[in-house]
Amino acid sequence: MKAAEQSEYLRTHIARQAKDFKVCWVQLAQGLYGVWRDKLYQSWEFEKFEDYVVRELGLKKPLALKLVKTYFFVEQEEPVYLKKEFAETRPTANIPGYEGLDVLRLARSHKELTREDYTKLRKDIFEKGREASSVRKDLTAIIKERRAVDPEQERESRHVQSVRRLVAALKSFKKDMETLKLAEPEIVDEAETLLNRLENHHPH
Repeated sequence: MKAAEQSEYLRTHIARQAKDFKVCWVQLAQGLYGVWRDKLYQSWEFEKFEDYVVRELGLKKPLALKLVKTYFFVEQEEPVYLKKEFAETRPTANIPGYEGLDVLRLARSHKELTREDYTKLRKDIFEKGREASSVRKDLTAIIKERRAVDPEQERESRHVQSVRRLVAALKSFKKDMETLKLAEPEIVDEAETLLNRLENHHPH
């Protein structure tokens, strides 16, 4: 085999391996999803799913749960990804891994996002092959934009925070006065009365 042919073979081989690497999470996640859904870990003498993945598989709980959630999302919302021809017919760089799909899962769960927003994020991940971290920043920016603060809501929030600070200060004052006996009992009683009124009218 000539050097040029060897080089091209190696290039193709690496591309194939990269594709396999990007989608290899599916089989693991599918298995984990089945274990979680059917609670098979209990028949293996594990009380909780996280006990099974940590102690038997050596996986961190957040990773295992993310894989399960992402697989369920893909199965329900993006089943095309699970088809063998998906990876076969796409450039290696444009095949998303589980992290990119997890961003899409989060995007789908946010009520602030429109269908157009989701379609754009999906295109960035499925067609443009953008990094998950970059798309996640876009998702965060979109959510912040959609959650424009209502001035009335902002005033109410400040009011609630002020009441909470006052309640905390009164509790501290009442405790100190009772412990150190630095104030007349009537003053402590008045502080307790005010504290009760605030907590009854502004539960937190």
